[in-house]
Amino acid sequence: MIAQGSWVTIERVVLEASARALNLPDETRVTPLRMWVKGTLLAEAAIGEKVSVITVTGRREHGTLLEVNPTYTVDYGSYIPELRQIGEQVKARLWGGAKE
Repeated sequence: MIAQGSWVTIERVVLEASARALNLPDETRVTPLRMWVKGTLLAEAAIGEKVSVITVTGRREHGTLLEVNPTYTVDYGSYIPELRQIGEQVKARLWGGAKE
């Protein structure tokens, strides 16, 4: 069981696929619109249970408990050599050469 007061991530379906706008691409329209929220767990629960949390902004949200002590996983992708060349070209045009 996850203790009350733990920092968690929850998930909730905001809009079922059947209620999505018709002008969306097919692969988007057939998928429910989901939201993920981090917050403080209001009552002891297990992963997969329906829970309520309080967010850092004070909102009360509800959904399915997914994760305890979630981490931020930001990834800007792999290195792209062409972007370095573009950066050097921009610096040359703006300042007359690459700055070290």
